[in-house]
Amino acid sequence: MYSISAHSAAARQDLITASLQAAASVLPAPRAEGRYGIGFVIAHDAADYCFTLVDWWQGENEIHQQMFSAPLDEPSSLRHHASQAIGCVWELAVTDFERRAWLTHVLTNPQGPDVAAYLNANFEGTV
Repeated sequence: MYSISAHSAAARQDLITASLQAAASVLPAPRAEGRYGIGFVIAHDAADYCFTLVDWWQGENEIHQQMFSAPLDEPSSLRHHASQAIGCVWELAVTDFERRAWLTHVLTNPQGPDVAAYLNANFEGTV
């Protein structure tokens, strides 16, 4: 779970809670053919709107995503985002980190996939 905010150090708790609920509503079954059952969520309290990105690894190297949005004054009213957007530059900083961690720990690890190391790798910083 990642939090980005244009207003404070972290997204509001209402948005984080709604983001986790949105993720639970769209994430596929944890384990199935071609799926690790691993992903990440970004709650973004942006300057103009609230956004949630729910991402998961499908197959060996695909990232799948569902995006949600809500008005700033109603962060808990997330709905599927009616756009083809894949994220803003701030959200994509997190996605890029996750991509690199997936490559390092799962796809190109000489000792084989290390899911625990991937899960322990977290982006921390200012975007």
